[in-house]
Amino acid sequence: MSRWAPDNVYATAKPGLRAKAASVASGRARERRHERLFALTQLTPTSRILDIGCGRLGLRRHEPDLDITGVDRALRPDYPGPFVEADVLEGLPFADGEFDLAYCSSVIEHVDPADRDAFARELRRVARGWFVQTPAYSFPVEPHALLPLAHWLPPRVRRPYWRFGVAGEWERIELLRRAEMTALFGAPVAERVGPLVKSWVSVRPVPAG
Repeated sequence: MSRWAPDNVYATAKPGLRAKAASVASGRARERRHERLFALTQLTPTSRILDIGCGRLGLRRHEPDLDITGVDRALRPDYPGPFVEADVLEGLPFADGEFDLAYCSSVIEHVDPADRDAFARELRRVARGWFVQTPAYSFPVEPHALLPLAHWLPPRVRRPYWRFGVAGEWERIELLRRAEMTALFGAPVAERVGPLVKSWVSVRPVPAG
């Protein structure tokens, strides 16, 4: 599995106007997504949440007062709350259904396609509901490198093209189609920019009781 994404997608990008503008736009887009879609989870103030691939802040950026435990493959000493360093593919140190909601934003595309089913099973094991977001394969601009059509190219062509983007270090990222998100987490909601689908969000509401 590739490294998980940082909390700020462009935190490790090459310096420049493209990355700076993209960071601002990405932050605003995440705010809009949260305002529009997070309520679909039907959380209560006492719900327990596991933020998988939390980065430095993750969901706490939007919901600082909720009961959130962060999980990441990298140690996050500045994470402002309960934190566990763990790899989902090696098994999370939690009981079945220990959390009401698993939150996972812009992470699954960094997981090797061969490992995604196992990743999804473990996420679904530890939580009764989930909120999983990922960039859409159908959108014409690769969101990590900010390169048109990059993700539609085979890796042998994509790799040399990658250096013209903002991402810096090469990483093989395979974006997801709607059918794959449906198979892993249930039918997703489309987050659009005009007529184009920018990302997919699959939500299973927290069961009542």
